[in-house]
Amino acid sequence: MKYLNYGLLIFVVLALLADWLHWSPVVVFFAAALGVVPLAGFMGTATEELAVYTGPKIGGLLNATLGNAAELIITIVAIRAGAMNPDQQEGLMQLVKASITGSIIGNLLLILGFSVLMGGLKFGTQMFDRRQAGVNATMLILAIIALAVPSLFSYSMEPLYHDGVEYLSIGVAIVMIIIYALSVLFSFRSASTAGTHQAEAEPHTPAWGLRTAIIVLVAATAAIAILSEVLVGSVEHVVAQLGITEFFLGIILIPLVGNVAEHVVAIQVALKNKMELSLAISLGSSLQVALFVAPLLVFISLLLNNPLTLTFNNFEVIALFGASLIAAMIAQDGESNWLEGAQLLAVYLIIGIAFFFLPA
Repeated sequence: MKYLNYGLLIFVVLALLADWLHWSPVVVFFAAALGVVPLAGFMGTATEELAVYTGPKIGGLLNATLGNAAELIITIVAIRAGAMNPDQQEGLMQLVKASITGSIIGNLLLILGFSVLMGGLKFGTQMFDRRQAGVNATMLILAIIALAVPSLFSYSMEPLYHDGVEYLSIGVAIVMIIIYALSVLFSFRSASTAGTHQAEAEPHTPAWGLRTAIIVLVAATAAIAILSEVLVGSVEHVVAQLGITEFFLGIILIPLVGNVAEHVVAIQVALKNKMELSLAISLGSSLQVALFVAPLLVFISLLLNNPLTLTFNNFEVIALFGASLIAAMIAQDGESNWLEGAQLLAVYLIIGIAFFFLPA
């Protein structure tokens, strides 16, 4: 993966060059999307390296806040672009909301599905500690309920009480941030009391110095912000040329671009028969999007004068509930097999096809 990241850096240059020379918006968009992939990988690596120097608690906090940083940057740029371009505002806000839904569903069905499938094909039935997986699964269902409540409220009250939808979204976002902080605190205490010997069994030797890790993190963040401007700026033309919706781009492509490095790691550890870690990555990333990224975007959108409400369409709500329930059922028995992975992938494929044909 490391060498692939270096190779994909060529798309960073290509995207900037294509945008400067006014090439086809489709070329610009996909070059920028591919350029974000290695930069997100470098951000993840830099965060892991910093964790070695800061210690497990601060390092865990860094992972808890920066795990989906690339996707967060893209969505913030989209919100700002929508505030500056009223004609594109509705489409870009669809992109932002769809990326939230797509990240959660992608982690629970696509990535967990691939991990369970590949690990099951290699090892047969894989075992894991269902206690922590169960905690994450329960927290995930709570998060989906929190995301669904503003949507259900909106269907009933939007025509009569629009401000109430915004106020409810802000209130829900505050509660979600608090419960996410509590879950991070709980995981730290659990690790310190029960998992110290495991952490010592697999020490991580830093490959970079502290200064190098900080420089890479800052440079990758800045580069992703620049590419996000290029990517978002070409969305309208890509939608017109390819005949797809901003919604489909947000629900399928943006989550893959922002989280591909983390996705690869989840599959790799499953192939090492570390299914517990693979589950922690996929479920943990979904929780981070639902309980941290989504409410944070609500607050950031207020600062950018382009309020984001946590309202999703009926099909998104159904897909979120379905994905979370399936993931919870797999986590509850403490074991997985390749057939369960194939089932998860089948559900993701069905939902993806439906999202493709869903009108804007």
